[in-house]
Amino acid sequence: MDQPAKSRLEELNEIANTCVHCGFCLPVCPTYQLWGQEMDSPRGRIDLMKLSLQGGEVTEAAATHIDRCLGCMACVTACPSGVQYDALLAHARDEVDASAKRSLPQRLARWFIFSTFPHPRRLRLLMRPLAVMRRLGVDRWASRSALLSRFAPRLAAMASLSPPAAMTRGPAGRYPAQGKRRAVVGMLLGCVQRECFPQVNDATVRVLNSYGCEVIAPKGQGCCGALSAHSGRSDEARRHAKRMIAAFEAHDVDAIVVNSAGCGSAMKEYASLLADDANWRRRAQRCSDRVRDLTQYLAELGPTGPRHPVALTVAYHDACHLGHAQRLWQEPRSLLAAVPDLTVREIPNAGDCCGSAGIYNILEPKTARDLGDRKAAKIAQTDARLLVSANPGCAMQIAAAMRRNGSPIPVAHIAEVLDVSIRGGDAAELLDPQGQRPDSR
Repeated sequence: MDQPAKSRLEELNEIANTCVHCGFCLPVCPTYQLWGQEMDSPRGRIDLMKLSLQGGEVTEAAATHIDRCLGCMACVTACPSGVQYDALLAHARDEVDASAKRSLPQRLARWFIFSTFPHPRRLRLLMRPLAVMRRLGVDRWASRSALLSRFAPRLAAMASLSPPAAMTRGPAGRYPAQGKRRAVVGMLLGCVQRECFPQVNDATVRVLNSYGCEVIAPKGQGCCGALSAHSGRSDEARRHAKRMIAAFEAHDVDAIVVNSAGCGSAMKEYASLLADDANWRRRAQRCSDRVRDLTQYLAELGPTGPRHPVALTVAYHDACHLGHAQRLWQEPRSLLAAVPDLTVREIPNAGDCCGSAGIYNILEPKTARDLGDRKAAKIAQTDARLLVSANPGCAMQIAAAMRRNGSPIPVAHIAEVLDVSIRGGDAAELLDPQGQRPDSR
């Protein structure tokens, strides 16, 4: 006789009960490393989650400990019992967002973020005053100002994190493959990536074209929903996901390539996010099955054409949602290792979070700053001239920390490094903080 299907709460309770409190998660948890408090460790938070799953009230103290979690998933990598902490955290954040009594500044910050960041046109308007502030040196003043950090910490964080003004807005449209076409791929433009680092998207198009890929970047695509999904706003994330799925369904593509680790991680979870929606379940699964991080897809295709030397010493930073969430550790390193004359240095404790964590560095600026400073000190030990990553949030967070610590270093996306090597460009391009790259169009 068939057993009745388990409810989602029953499934989550079973997941929570797989935690045996072995402590393997403690050394890798960023907040536990900082404070040494049990309730700010994964197993401590799981105990709080159990109370909620069993019908207990989400107290203000419990909400605080859940909010303090970066969601870096280092605990998932370290856990010998295979506890699905990500599933527990997603549910807990939904509960917290629905019932927690946050302060007025916290509510205003969240309202502003979710009214702006997932909407590229609104984000573009925000970037203009931030670019002016950067030209006036406000970002440097904000990093040093104890007064601003004390009375407006989230504003100070935004000012210090702002990147240089973007020079382009591409590349929506269709871009033909170079030589024999090997595949037709869709490309996510992203929100922060599109508005703050458009040169990364330009480089991604050129690299994919050089691999024989025709690239389609749908003009109607919006936000992938990652920020919402990772912040307890699942209903909002579902709306974003449905629009994204529909945008790519309009094109017959072999894969959907993503160059932002957090976005790729979220899109690979569309099937789970929409599992209870009969009208979208299969569509979400088809979309998730086609999503590939750029490094993952290039590794699957295999190299094509020569690589030109790039005489630089670089440090590679593992974005948490590329390493811990997507388990892509070797692919980016293999791609960098294939670049002649490029020396890649490993960052000590490479799996530690930099403190970006989506919007965490704005909502929890003090903790994010401490983690950023710790990461910056580790990067400085490598004596690298360039930091390479695969996530825009990490790029802004680490660049700000390195400036604050008096050891500024340019940050480039791995697509930009590969682009320079493939087309035989000058390594000096990668050291240009204004991101002056050739136009993909």
